[in-house]
Amino acid sequence: MIYYHNRVRKSGIDARAVKNVVEALLEAVDEPGSTLSLTLVNDATIRELNREHRGKDAATDVLSFPLFDPDEREQSRALPERMLGDIVISVDTARRQAADYDAPLQRELERLLIHGILHLLGHDHMKPGERAEMEAQERRLATAIGMPWPYEEAR
Repeated sequence: MIYYHNRVRKSGIDARAVKNVVEALLEAVDEPGSTLSLTLVNDATIRELNREHRGKDAATDVLSFPLFDPDEREQSRALPERMLGDIVISVDTARRQAADYDAPLQRELERLLIHGILHLLGHDHMKPGERAEMEAQERRLATAIGMPWPYEEAR
């Protein structure tokens, strides 16, 4: 189950399409039947969350809040409802980034969902080796949902 809440009025986002993408992504990461919450917010709200939880006083595109540490995640499979955690996406930032990629907003939301789900599963990108592994997983998941990848090959 996907707990979905869009706090951005008149965002034009297709909730059913977003939920379907989340379900497909969970299947692709071998988490069928797992749940997560997804909240769409504006820049002011995500900036507040970023400041409160990461000490960064700036808006960002996506925040992920895993429910379990990587070591506890396997044990959580025995729970009646396997909740992975929370993903919060700024529609304002997603809309700007979509324009930068010359992509529809829905595609940018898919990219951010991929990124957020990987963070829920313990992936990170702070170190070069982690970054390469996470990007490989992002590309794999993009392919799984038929999404063209927006990033350049070389960095």
